[in-house]
Amino acid sequence: MSSSTATLGAAVVGLGVGEAHARTLASDPRCRLVAVCDHDREKAGALGKSLGGAKAASFEAILADPAVSLVSIASFDDDHFAQAKAALEAGKHVFVEKPLCRSFDELRALTEARRARGLHLRSNLVLRAAPLWRWLLEAAAAGELGELYAMDGDYLFGRLEKMTDGWRKDVPDYSVMQGGGVHLVDLMLGLAGQRPTSVSASSSRIAAAGTAFRYDDYSAAEWRFPSGLVGRVTANFGCVHRHQHAVRVFGTKATFIYDDMGARLHTSRDPGVAPRRIDLAAKPADKGVLLPDLISAIVSGADPAPAAQREFDLIAACLAADAARGLDRRVTLEPIK
Repeated sequence: MSSSTATLGAAVVGLGVGEAHARTLASDPRCRLVAVCDHDREKAGALGKSLGGAKAASFEAILADPAVSLVSIASFDDDHFAQAKAALEAGKHVFVEKPLCRSFDELRALTEARRARGLHLRSNLVLRAAPLWRWLLEAAAAGELGELYAMDGDYLFGRLEKMTDGWRKDVPDYSVMQGGGVHLVDLMLGLAGQRPTSVSASSSRIAAAGTAFRYDDYSAAEWRFPSGLVGRVTANFGCVHRHQHAVRVFGTKATFIYDDMGARLHTSRDPGVAPRRIDLAAKPADKGVLLPDLISAIVSGADPAPAAQREFDLIAACLAADAARGLDRRVTLEPIK
């Protein structure tokens, strides 16, 4: 599509988080929500009816429908790859919840499918839209922190019951880094402005021991970058803590910290100088907030390659961290193109 007045036919697969996707698509004047898909067909029918008459349809019917140009995928983690690949091969643009995929073989298959058809492929990393993290990226790019040399991020899930009693326990080899830590890895890559060259990692399963969740509930990884920057991210799903993202970014001119005390920027080593408070929201307005930008890119005919490469670099960094767990060595990251 090349005209900003064109109507983009869209469909949503999975109506948990996907309900927010559907509402965003239905409310955008550049879109027409054509179909919704969910294991609960009654739920899909009711939501579709409430959003302008979108039909409840199977995934296969959505792929075969020429009226659908964009497929938003919000199914369970282990379904993302197969559905995203099938949608790309059917000629549809794809918006998919994280993680994009769960292995390097899957990642390579998606890069090939996207490139072969010149389609848009983006993942729903919603923190990209949060005012606080947008400010931090802009401040770092403008040099306000000086040269960055370290970033620490803790993804504090704080909702153990969602692992032990929810769908995550049923996903084979569920990864807390791919499923949660990915948000802070994304922030780290944005701050670094370059791909990491290597990673080391460790993980454990203590908080969820004795429950139905069979996989590691804590993972810690350290990436190194060509500039010398060191990035460390933990995915802590079993913590006794409210759900939050704690971040520390260290530069030669300033240090940024976000935790229970809020966000602040330290610009002096003098203990008598108070840090500057940054009163911006650390979360976006809703789970569909990134869709309008993708819609703009599609209808304007923008080059889809740069945004897709960002997604590939991100999931590659997470996959490499998972591969490094339990190894007494660093894992080298090769570019995914």
